This record gives sequence, C-alpha cells and structure tokens, in this order.
Amino acid sequence: MLRAAWKLAIETLSQMELQGLGERLALTKTAKQLKIRDARVVGLAHRLVFETGRRRNFIDFLLNSTLAPHSLMDFKPKSRAFLRLYTYETKMVNDNFEKAVRIARMGRSILGWRELHGAEEAFGEILRLESSDVLKGLNDEERVALSTYHPTWFVKYCFRLLGRKEALRFLENAMEASPAYIRVNTLKASEETALESIEKERVTIEKIQQLKYTYKVVKTQKPLMRTRSFREGLFFVQDKASCFATEVAGPKAGMTVLDVCTAPGAKTTHLAQLMENKGNIYSIDYSKRRMKIWKRETKRMGAKIAFPILADVRRSLPTKISADLVILDPPCTSTGVFNKVPSAKWRLLKRSVLGMAKIQWEMLNQCAEHVKDGGFLVYSTCSITLEENEMLIERFLKWHPEFKLTKISPRIGLPGLRGQTKCQRLYPHIHECNGFFVAKLLRED
Repeated sequence: MLRAAWKLAIETLSQMELQGLGERLALTKTAKQLKIRDARVVGLAHRLVFETGRRRNFIDFLLNSTLAPHSLMDFKPKSRAFLRLYTYETKMVNDNFEKAVRIARMGRSILGWRELHGAEEAFGEILRLESSDVLKGLNDEERVALSTYHPTWFVKYCFRLLGRKEALRFLENAMEASPAYIRVNTLKASEETALESIEKERVTIEKIQQLKYTYKVVKTQKPLMRTRSFREGLFFVQDKASCFATEVAGPKAGMTVLDVCTAPGAKTTHLAQLMENKGNIYSIDYSKRRMKIWKRETKRMGAKIAFPILADVRRSLPTKISADLVILDPPCTSTGVFNKVPSAKWRLLKRSVLGMAKIQWEMLNQCAEHVKDGGFLVYSTCSITLEENEMLIERFLKWHPEFKLTKISPRIGLPGLRGQTKCQRLYPHIHECNGFFVAKLLRED
C-alpha cells in the first residue's frame, strides 16, 4: 500500500508540474491511469501531494541549498517530485534516520537507481540540514514567505493590504484546515427531516445562525460524500462564504436569474432552493467537463428550474434575457483559498492578478447588459486582492452610472476596502471560511 501511494504521489506531482493541473484533478486522472482504486492508497497519496505542494517553496529552498552547485531543476520531473516528497516526509513529518533510508530505497525501486543517481548524496545532507540556519541572512519578506509557505510577492502584497501583524495571522492560517460546511437541501426534504437523516449517520453539525440552511461540520465518522444523505441530495458540501454570497443575492420565487460561471453547481442548486423551484435559472459556463458535474449535481439536489448554457461570457451571452438577478462568480486568483488549493500559489505571479482582473472586467461588463431596471447584479470572488474586487467595482461604477452599490444583508464579514463599506470581505483567519469578497449592485436607469 505504501509503495503504491508513493508511486501515485510521484506521478501526480510530476503531472501537475508538466500540465499545470490542480491537485484534485491531477490525482484523480493519475489514479485512473494507474488503475488504483484502493481508497486508502488514494487517501495517503492525497495527503502527500497536498502537504508537499503546500510547502513547495521552502522544500525547494532546502533542496537547492543541499544540491548546490546543482539545482532541483537539473533533475527530471519524477525525480523532482520524489525529492520534494522525501524532504517533506523526512524534514517536516519525522526525521527518523531509518525511515529516511526506507523511503530512499522505495524511491529507487519506483524510479530506478539511475534516475536518482545524482541525488544520492542529497538524501543524507537533507537530514543534517538545520532549517533555521538556512533562513539566516534573508530579509523579512523572504523569511516570512519561506516560513509560511507563500510566494514572496504575495507576502509583500499582504503586508501592504493588511499591515504586517494582520497579514501574518492571515498567512499563518493557510496551514490550518478550515472547517467543512454543508447546506441542507429543503428541495428534497424538510430541514428537520434532512437533519435527522444526517445525524443518524453520525455526522455532528452546528447551525450557522446568520445563514439559512448552513451548518458547520463538527465531526463525521466517514467522508461526507460517502454518506447516504449526500447521495440522496439532502445536503451540498459548500463553504460558508459561498452560501453567504448566494443568500445575499436575495433570489425570490418566480424570478428570472442568470447564474454566470455556474459549474459545479453550488450556486445553481442554492438559488433553486431559495426560489422554491419556482422561476427560471439560466446557468452559464464555458467548461464542458465542469458542466457535466453541474448536470449531475442539479439532478442530485432536485433543482428543476435550471437550464444549462455552454458559453464564454467574456465575449457575449448567447441570450437576450433580461434578468431580475445576475450572479457572477468569475475565475479568480483564488488567493482566499490557498489552504485548500496549494498549487494555486505557485502558478501565480504578481502580474497574474492584473491578467485575471482583465477577464473579470470583460465578464462583468457583459453581465451588466442583462440586468433589468430594478434588478440586481451580485459579484463575488474567492480572492483577497484589491484589483479583482474593490478596484474592479470602482471602475465598473464609473463606466456604468446606472448601477449603485446596495447594502448587503446579513452582515457576517468586514466592510470592503477603499471606502466600499457596503461590500463585504471574509477572511479565513477571522471568519473560519474561504477568503471572499461580495458586492451587490442595483440597476436604476
């Protein structure tokens, strides 16, 4: 089992690097290619991939210090993946010498001794290396970046955005596992009946008082998605911030709603629930793969008023619908969910923020054309950057004077920055959920 898990982890990390895939997709695809179905093997590989990927900058820094005058990039992708996994397991989990020897032998058996020949000396050097010594001589931002496992540019950005003290709390929190949340689905059963079924499966949950149908998972005996209640559509695994964003949109029964960037279906099924399956939801996304998931989830959750539309919203919406409510949750840099998507940290550069803001701007402009007079446009991201949030809304309001910010209710977050107090921001280290931004705009021609 251990060897199979390490082989899966090595292959997954190398595919992530070669193809730019996220952890979950790469792990799923690789497990399928290797025909690995054992949940224990996949679970162990999942931990290795996520935790190694989370610390990648520090691990690479240690390895390059050890490999000098050579570098990690002198090795092939699978060798790099193994060296990273070895360093994580021997320096950050347990530095037992005998364990390190076993892992090195296992690496040779998986990859072949020729593949790792140039790294033999590094195995012992890594064990002898003192992490604190390596950090000496670095400036403050570089040291914080390595010790909290974030890119240096992002540490500098957070220092400017939040101040050093608050930024450290935010950055350090990225190592913590945020709570899981579920949204109880009243389209399939009453809230009371659904709760009884969930609790019978020994899932302990706690109500989030400010939000409808939203519960924090305190304890569960098995993965939530393997419960009968999940299969029957009695709940959706959905972060508190995501539930909040849909609820503040205020969908009502009978409305016409455009749900833009809809997949994998959390917003759509939540909208249908709040609308009591009365009205019309036009759900738009550009990804065929993700829309397949959307179709499966809307069916599981009993959302009967949603209609899928495959389209690239940056160019135009293939409909002339004028909606009571348009919800846009566009692609973003995911800087508010680095604890859940570690690989996103290393794919981003400082200029990536501006590139993503450009895409969001194009989408926001397209969505504005489909909001009827007296209707609402709700914009949200799981990013904490100003460029993707407040600065984008400022620019939008200048270009579209027919829109104005309106107060968001309920208020469970902090006010938006740059004077946009009607918007709300949520932070993982404060609100125990994804980092999020939400703006609600009213159209008055």
